[in-house]
Amino acid sequence: MTICRRTFVKAGMAAGTAFAIPSIVRAQTSPADARTVRMVKEDLRIYDPVASTANITQEHGLAIYDTLFALDSRFTPQPQMIEKWEVSDDKRTYTFELRDGLGWHDGSPVTAADCVASIRRWGQVDAGGQLLLRRAKDISKNDDKTFTIALKEPLGLLIDILASASGQFLFVMREQDANRPATEQVTANIGSGPFKFNEALTKQGNVVTYDRNEKYVPRKETPSAYAGGKIAKVDRVMWNNIADQQTAFAALQAGEVDFSTNVPADLYPAVEGDPDLELQVLNKSGNVAFVRMNCLQKPFNNIKARQAIVLLIDQEAMLRGMYGDPKYIRTATSMFGNDTPASNDENTAWFKKGGDPEKAKQLFKEAGYAGEKVVILQPTDWASVSNGCQLLVSALRNIGVNAELAPSDWGGLATRRSNKGPVESGGWSIFISDWPDFAMGDPISNVLLAANGDKAWYGWPKNDEYEALRATWANVPTSEERKALARKMQKIWWDFAGYALIGQIIAPIAHRKTLTGLLDTPGGYLAMWNMEKASA
Repeated sequence: MTICRRTFVKAGMAAGTAFAIPSIVRAQTSPADARTVRMVKEDLRIYDPVASTANITQEHGLAIYDTLFALDSRFTPQPQMIEKWEVSDDKRTYTFELRDGLGWHDGSPVTAADCVASIRRWGQVDAGGQLLLRRAKDISKNDDKTFTIALKEPLGLLIDILASASGQFLFVMREQDANRPATEQVTANIGSGPFKFNEALTKQGNVVTYDRNEKYVPRKETPSAYAGGKIAKVDRVMWNNIADQQTAFAALQAGEVDFSTNVPADLYPAVEGDPDLELQVLNKSGNVAFVRMNCLQKPFNNIKARQAIVLLIDQEAMLRGMYGDPKYIRTATSMFGNDTPASNDENTAWFKKGGDPEKAKQLFKEAGYAGEKVVILQPTDWASVSNGCQLLVSALRNIGVNAELAPSDWGGLATRRSNKGPVESGGWSIFISDWPDFAMGDPISNVLLAANGDKAWYGWPKNDEYEALRATWANVPTSEERKALARKMQKIWWDFAGYALIGQIIAPIAHRKTLTGLLDTPGGYLAMWNMEKASA
């Protein structure tokens, strides 16, 4: 399927047919309640935030768990569960003390042992956590409220790593949950955060429900991004999985939901023209959209086939097809994003307006491509990425690649992309996603920028020369030296093509004007505390 005018016209009709579409929300809720917020979100299938980097899973974590440290709106780490900490004179021993009032949803107190187990489990999968575990001599509790991280050598970025939102948040879990292997998902959904998971009102594939944690003791500081006082100002939040974009928009217009994450760009004018609705950018730094290839399977186990994808992409056309309005889009050439201190122009001669399909075709030939099926995972409930997948499959077919789409909702994609096998065994070749632009400047914690094979993020690229440079990032003392290191890393990155860039987007969410207090957050992960809902 290719994108055509009919596709966009069909999407645009949503505004005119809003009240004609049968409601799938009204049937599952009582009449409007000012203390309940209903949101259109992707299908949450993986609940364990250690098991998946998917936004929806990390947002679930933000709702029910808490963190030791957190980033504020200026990307500065702030204490969250921690009351105070000390660093030894040799910078090798950090001692942390928990603040008062921390308790699990099951009524038991949070202890230092919970923190130690959580750090160890998270550290197995997060890129920054992996570095921490390599540098750690010991991570242990001192008593119920204090624990220590002893290092083999100084690690000046330790607090930054503990607070990072570039990869997976360091959510603190109960010791019995965190003692599970990172490969085994936690199923209890018991945290210590501002919201509690309501299992009774959660229906897999339909709705996920959270209730205000009445016993949560927030910090006294003003809320700022992921830091400060996490005050839940509504009693309940319900995430509705409405895959059909027209139905979702109709529900928003009708007031049956209050918030929608992935509104198609074609409907922005309809939102702006509705006096009851508002577009709001929660992620001011935007995201970088990319194409990830499966480096373990043909044809992308060959570097030249991956380089072909980098050259094939017509960024401007892809961005317009995915996100529409030019004010929200921008081309990109640096693996470190557009606006980070590490952004640079090293080895970017591959970028060409309109892409370079002829060169891409030649590279596929040099890679020995023999007609193997290329399967592109297409999330049909994420309109912009779904459109991008259609454009990409068309571009690949135009140069003779046997490409096809594998449509599913995002939950299905997030599950399938962990399959390392060939496409004949349920594996995959390509998927499209995005990552916060600010996080692209953090190769320590951003697992997307790792190239350590089986330990890397989905796609599993491997390049030892690049990894040797990445390992030195935490030791570089000055910003100028770090910029020079970034140039060396980028030169290698574009040679082995760890991913292909589509470009930068700064996309808004849509909500009813009765919903206020939504926090600006780096990366755009939803923070449900602080929001309020007025009566219509």
